[in-house]
Amino acid sequence: MAYDVVVIGTGPGGYVCAIKAAQLGLKTAVVEKRATLGGTCVNVGCIPSKALLHASEAFAEAGHAFGALGVEIGTPKLNLTKMLAHKDLTVEQNVKGLDFLMKKNKIDVLRGTGSIAAAGKVVVTGDDGASREVETTNTVIATGSDVAGIPGVEVEFDEKVVVSSTGALSLANVPKHLVVVGGGVIGLELGSVWARLGARVTVIEFLDTILGGMDAEIARQFQRMLAKQGIDIRIGSKVTAVARSGTGVSVSFEPVRGGDTQSIDADVVLVATGRTPYTVGLGLAEAGVELDQRGRVKTDAHFRTNVEGIYAIGDVITGPMLAHKAEDEGVAVAEIIAGQAGHANPDVIPSVVYTSPEVASVGRTEEELKQAGVEYRVGKFPFSANGRGRASLHTEGFAKVLADRSSDRVLGVHILGFGAGEMIHEAAVLMEFGGSSEDLARTCHAHPTMSEAVKEAALAAFFKPIHM
Repeated sequence: MAYDVVVIGTGPGGYVCAIKAAQLGLKTAVVEKRATLGGTCVNVGCIPSKALLHASEAFAEAGHAFGALGVEIGTPKLNLTKMLAHKDLTVEQNVKGLDFLMKKNKIDVLRGTGSIAAAGKVVVTGDDGASREVETTNTVIATGSDVAGIPGVEVEFDEKVVVSSTGALSLANVPKHLVVVGGGVIGLELGSVWARLGARVTVIEFLDTILGGMDAEIARQFQRMLAKQGIDIRIGSKVTAVARSGTGVSVSFEPVRGGDTQSIDADVVLVATGRTPYTVGLGLAEAGVELDQRGRVKTDAHFRTNVEGIYAIGDVITGPMLAHKAEDEGVAVAEIIAGQAGHANPDVIPSVVYTSPEVASVGRTEEELKQAGVEYRVGKFPFSANGRGRASLHTEGFAKVLADRSSDRVLGVHILGFGAGEMIHEAAVLMEFGGSSEDLARTCHAHPTMSEAVKEAALAAFFKPIHM
């Protein structure tokens, strides 16, 4: 059977691309090597981690915050088995939802590992080694990314003592001491989960800041908050060895700028040093598809590779490795293939760290604006001056708006605080339409809400805040 579109990979980018293509009348199939659809995000990434983040936050709040609200329940008891079952059920429900969407949209699911034999030809190889060739007018590479190791350090993952993000989602017991290699989003989120459940957590970060690439002021204050929560963060430190030691593991590290080597013994080490594009076994070299120096598939502004009829989206191409970025690109590619003007704006992609409190950002940071020589104004407003924040005991953090000095166009918004991931989207909408800080400040916000801090920050960017 010949298809209009075959999508290799069913992560957020792949399955969204397939659904949109089918909605536009294109005969569509997806290729998936996992037993379940959804890729890393649904199975061992975004979805299960958020289930554990929410559950562990509830546990921590019950133990530390309820009393101040007049809710006296005593010391909460952790049932880790039930908590992990909640995580697994959440994954199962999402996977079943994807199965339903494939059937609803009449998308064929081809089980096996996909590779490209040539333009218009995709080979699907099953677990039994049997292969079949599928003809397609258009092929979309949406294979996502894989766990990256530690540069220059040999690491053997057993997903019990030396774990990736996958193993960190299913630890049988709360470790007494968890060492996290990498102070990025994944490391801080999963480190927070186990810290809230009782683990001592040490984070070792190569850079001089956590959340590299995030607004520096936000990162500094967030690091202080994590320290108050008991998370020990060693910035500017390079891991030189990870070795099994008895029933645990020993992690050796040294200052990046030079100095003595130190070692930390732990029950579990989580290697969260980022992810790498997944292109192994795709047959890209044989098909003539070009990669860049970082192993990503090279595409133009319309997600086309150098081979006619082959496209690529998501983690496997340039840009932030975010599920929603891949989704937007998937929709755009489907529209382009269908002859429409599909487009995804790379300058307005929100980013969220789902810790407690959350960190959310869209657009450029102060550091990026300074480097580009852009003159800008800054407006900030703390949640400690926000009525809803006080009422709900969520007074940590602040909202920050960056606007062009001459045009007042909003160039970036950064939020550190409870619910930041939900608040960031009004900034994204504003920026998609080229809005100004005055536009945002003059938009009526419901009172009392946490979002009023964003409005006040916008007021501060073009004139003065009202409530401070």
